Amino acid sequence: MLNEQEKIDLITQISLDINKVKDLDLLLESILTNSRTFFNADAGSIYLKEGDELKFSYAQNATLEKRLGPGKKLIYTTFTVPINSSSIAGYVAKNCESVNIPDAYKMSTTVPYTWDSEFDKVSHYTTRSMLTVPMTTHRGEVLGVMQLINAQDDRGVIIPFSSADESLIMHFATSAALALERAQMTRNIILRMISMAELRDPKETGAHVNRVAAYSVEIYETWAREQGISPEEVQRHRDILRMAAMLHDVGKVAISDLILKKPDRLSAEEFETIKSHTYLGARLFKDVHSDFEEVAAEVALNHHEKWDGTGYPGYIDPITGSPLTGHEALDGSALPKRENEIPLFGRIVAVADVYDALRSRRSYKEPWNEDRILSEMQSLSGTHFDPELITAFFSCLDVLKSIAERYPDSDEL
Repeated sequence: MLNEQEKIDLITQISLDINKVKDLDLLLESILTNSRTFFNADAGSIYLKEGDELKFSYAQNATLEKRLGPGKKLIYTTFTVPINSSSIAGYVAKNCESVNIPDAYKMSTTVPYTWDSEFDKVSHYTTRSMLTVPMTTHRGEVLGVMQLINAQDDRGVIIPFSSADESLIMHFATSAALALERAQMTRNIILRMISMAELRDPKETGAHVNRVAAYSVEIYETWAREQGISPEEVQRHRDILRMAAMLHDVGKVAISDLILKKPDRLSAEEFETIKSHTYLGARLFKDVHSDFEEVAAEVALNHHEKWDGTGYPGYIDPITGSPLTGHEALDGSALPKRENEIPLFGRIVAVADVYDALRSRRSYKEPWNEDRILSEMQSLSGTHFDPELITAFFSCLDVLKSIAERYPDSDEL
């Protein structure tokens, strides 16, 4: 067992590690994973503050995950609760104080909040000890609430969270809130960039890019696991991929409204203009100062390439828009990229982007039904898509569906 100083040192190191994660969704995962590990909690969840409500934003449950197949993830749905004293999370956010419950089924009748056992009944899980804390900034602003469930001793027996745990997790939650505040700022900056593209192309919404980015990370993780790539390498790349994938179509800010919003079929010349959004997007990241900028340029440039070499823009210089030297076709156009010549993250975002387009409503089409979508995705394996990535796509399909529900279009709310 760690002594008090060793616990403080370890939680400080975890806080430093969390500050390296820039994407909001992946940060929530890192915060909860590290918190559960440190306090040996079987499960947990994080709620983020949105106006006068808390949104159930991330969850983990080791017991339920063990019931799933290897490599499968827990599926959960989002919901909101008001910030008031009727629920535990709402009470913690409203009063900015922690709540430590030794046994959820033996709660005092004098407390103002209640606990709903419906989840336990549906999932056949038993919630006992709960420790719920506010995640506050140094200004005292509540950003969210973290809830840890079922503390365990060294033998795996469920025990109450100790009073010492309360002060430690409050320290950790404050550090996590600082990282969370920065991640929310980064997410908002990216969404503002996307909102400029949305002014030109109504398809480029925050919900669309969040879905494509989240799909991309899941497909990458599944593919990497099947390829035997180390968890450390996957962890290094997923944060960057998540943010870069959100910006895959940012080059559309440079395309005329007359083309992007044209209701009729595009002419050949207009389609060539549309195709330029790939290298125009990559051009935004021409001064590479970070791994993120490098991957963002890679994704923007390559997400319309196809496995069989029929995509675009091919071997082109993003700065000049001209074919790269030595990669010119006889007609002067850029030679196409095919198969593994297309960078991995470009191939991944291609799968995610097409999947989202098929399942989404557009001005020119209704959403396809699931059978038709899956048939189309499978039929494009080996032509449009890398076959290995389509295998990964189908392996994580349940998670992809839950992501779609987590980020609905505004007209679906």
